[in-house]
Amino acid sequence: MAFLRAIGAEARYLTQRAYSSAAPTTKLFIDGKFVESKTKEWIDVHDPATNKVVTRVPKATQDEMQTALESNKKAFRSWSNQSILTRQAVMFKLQALIKENMGELAKNITKEQGKTLADAEGDVLRGLQVVEHCCSIPSLQMGETVANVARDMDTYSLVMPLGVTAGIAPFNFPAMIPLWMFPVAITTGNTMLLKPSERVPGATMLLMELLNEAGCPPGVVNVIHGQHDAVNFICDAPAIKAVSFVGSDQAGKYIYERAGKNGKRVQSNMGAKNHGVILSDANKENTLNQLAGAAFGAAGQRCMALSTAVFVGDAQGWIPDLVERAQKLKVNAGHVPGTDVGPVISAASRQRINDLIESGVKEGAKLILDGRKISVPGFEDGYFVGPTILSDVTPSMKCYTEEIFGPVLVILKADNLDDAIDIVNANPYGNGTAVFTTNGAAARKFVNEIDAGQVGVNVPIPVPLPMFSFTGTRGSFRGDHHFYGKQGIKFYTQTKTVTQLWRETDVNHTQAAVAMPTMK
Repeated sequence: MAFLRAIGAEARYLTQRAYSSAAPTTKLFIDGKFVESKTKEWIDVHDPATNKVVTRVPKATQDEMQTALESNKKAFRSWSNQSILTRQAVMFKLQALIKENMGELAKNITKEQGKTLADAEGDVLRGLQVVEHCCSIPSLQMGETVANVARDMDTYSLVMPLGVTAGIAPFNFPAMIPLWMFPVAITTGNTMLLKPSERVPGATMLLMELLNEAGCPPGVVNVIHGQHDAVNFICDAPAIKAVSFVGSDQAGKYIYERAGKNGKRVQSNMGAKNHGVILSDANKENTLNQLAGAAFGAAGQRCMALSTAVFVGDAQGWIPDLVERAQKLKVNAGHVPGTDVGPVISAASRQRINDLIESGVKEGAKLILDGRKISVPGFEDGYFVGPTILSDVTPSMKCYTEEIFGPVLVILKADNLDDAIDIVNANPYGNGTAVFTTNGAAARKFVNEIDAGQVGVNVPIPVPLPMFSFTGTRGSFRGDHHFYGKQGIKFYTQTKTVTQLWRETDVNHTQAAVAMPTMK
């Protein structure tokens, strides 16, 4: 736990926001050890609330990446032959360790990513739930059997690991997304080469320390850092059989195509434009509170953020009340108690958000709440954007067609539910959507007719728990099997079907074994 204690000591500076002049370096994690990179290229990681450099991340060299991959290949030979109960035991231990260290993980996330401490704990918790689901692996990885398909002949299937897999994670969920990837991969008997976002490496490195302590053998999970070269290495390496990705459209399409051309399985979660449809019979107070939280929480940097609201009929009269709620949200550094909206990830992200807001104004949208010029006392150098609302938006506007990925809600209007459904279905994305109503018939119609992979009824962010799968569709996903749940197990495994013949006439009787079988 020395590494974790060191991180904890560093995290104690979080409240004081004190930084040394020489930022520490983030290590690689290869063969169970934290390794200093020999690269000459480094990436500075900034605290989004202060713009101070908190760590420097290496762009791993080709030799370092190859060393990590060779370690994964070697570990697979033994790890895939471990009993399923051994792999399950590692998950039980990891689950307990994550719970024990949730506070330290959350502090690191807030420091590198900027989200509030409460939201950072939620980030860890949703990842932890995947680990807990992996503890059921003995039943999740069961094959099938049919006896006597012919005389003295049986057929059964085995659910087998693929080999070395890889994960490429985004910046917005530093703990949750890696935990969507490596626990499922390794519990099914694979090994994984993981590349966290170069903007938020700390949570992954903490998780590797906990994985070591949980008894996971060296080389089962290795961590490299970098940008384009690291991604290309993962897409091109013949030994890597499957790639999991969460991130932007541009990167997701590139990885899906490049890795796919090299014969790899790919699951690629990409962009979104999630709509909330508000009917006039909805519970007004609850609906407006949920809209404000889902649109502006995590500074809008969620792939399931409810970034678009479609007010139907008389519900359009509620828009001023929504503005009033948004104005009351507290914008501040994520570690400050009572903060509702933290900073966005970078200066470049803030500029892009502001540019998209301005494009909406120029194209005729009404800027009914403007958070672009917000200044946070004591954190004037931070990357802050306050809650912003654009009303009277049309589907042709750039602020609607592009994912803003910031604390910005765009509002469209519809005369009836049919028109609202048409608006949602015409959008190319299909990650998630929600309807707010007290009418069961309207809700049923919406669920049946809407073309999105995850639907909430009076639930603004309908991300399924891990006994289900994260099922974005259309422009939000490329691949065959989704993340976690039953589909996640299928993604990381292959089926081997065995047909065997043992003739009854060949039976030879031997001495009975009377000792209790131990299943070792």
